[in-house]
Amino acid sequence: MGKLSHGDVVHLLIQLSVMLLLGRLLSESLRKFKQPAVIGEIIAGILLGPTVLGMINPEWFQALYPVPSATATVLTGIVQVAVIMLLFIAGLEVDLHIVWQQGKQAIATSLLGLIVPFSFGFVFPYLFPDFFGIADQQDKLTFTLFMGTAMAISALPVIVRILMDLNLFKSKMGMLVVTSAMIDDLIGWLIFSVILGMIGKKGESISILNTVLLTISFVAVMLTLGRGLLNRILPWINKKLAWPGGVLSISLALCFLGAAFTEYIGLHAIFGAFIIGVAFGDSKHFSERAKEIVHQFINNIFAPLFFVSIGLRVNFITNFDWGLTLAIVAIAFAGKIIGSGLGTRLGGFSWRESLAASFGMNARGAMEIILGLVALENGLINERVFVSLVIMALITSMTSGPLMKWVLKK
Repeated sequence: MGKLSHGDVVHLLIQLSVMLLLGRLLSESLRKFKQPAVIGEIIAGILLGPTVLGMINPEWFQALYPVPSATATVLTGIVQVAVIMLLFIAGLEVDLHIVWQQGKQAIATSLLGLIVPFSFGFVFPYLFPDFFGIADQQDKLTFTLFMGTAMAISALPVIVRILMDLNLFKSKMGMLVVTSAMIDDLIGWLIFSVILGMIGKKGESISILNTVLLTISFVAVMLTLGRGLLNRILPWINKKLAWPGGVLSISLALCFLGAAFTEYIGLHAIFGAFIIGVAFGDSKHFSERAKEIVHQFINNIFAPLFFVSIGLRVNFITNFDWGLTLAIVAIAFAGKIIGSGLGTRLGGFSWRESLAASFGMNARGAMEIILGLVALENGLINERVFVSLVIMALITSMTSGPLMKWVLKK
């Protein structure tokens, strides 16, 4: 096993300390304006990264976050673990019982809320590849499929928080919005996993067909037999092992195991973590208190490290393209509002309620950023598109709650 030098250990601890402190200070500041904490954490990364610190004093930036270095490798590993755990708690939010209860109403809303924005995200890059920076025509299909998926996926944790703040979470409309977002995310991440399989990895021996078949099998087994098995062993874990340590360690161990499996078959590890989270979250033996402990542990320690690291990766000024950003924001708003609005209207709600629900579904938040980061790491998108996607995710998250409130008040 490799060993960090004394100086590397000190350097790494300082890096983590600065990221957590500044991320917490700015996220708390944003909370006072009723904005998601993730926005403050990303701003913290932009301040510490090449955009601000790197422009003002490049020597300080290089001294604090040198690349390449031993600490950079370790920090990348910590961030990778953080994003896996983030998708695990996103999966915990998915309640399959609610999905079945909503029935046809939720299916209509979710399908239109998925198909329309997916179509918008696919068609425009396909028609205007040069504008979206598609240099190689061979990558055109993969890129457009990714953009369609990026426009279709919502940020379930952000949506749940907004509905709770507006006292709409337990309402009929709130349940419909949450259920539709759950279905959209499940289908969206499945599509994205196939896209990653299409990209392929060097030295990978598993074909795309086998990857797709293994993915579908993994999802089917985990959401049927896996759920049943968890329902049998969780009572034993709660009774025999120390609480909450036992259930936390077992759940995260299975999260990492599922992540390792999907990474092995050619997908990204985050998809396996997400499905394991769905299986755990759907069990009545995984209590709300246990979920809250997992959420607090991950959201306050690992999530800030991930979102601060976003700002460390790219220069948001030199890679900012206002035309591209405006186009992606417009496509995101139009696709979700039209699709989800029509779907909710078909579900029997008034036009005002349907518009409010579509604004709620429009929140992208952390999921969009994670999706963009994975695509950037796999060479599917360039830094300009990544910056535009991050800005779009922030704008939709910031405006979702206020727009819902405004429509319902009127």
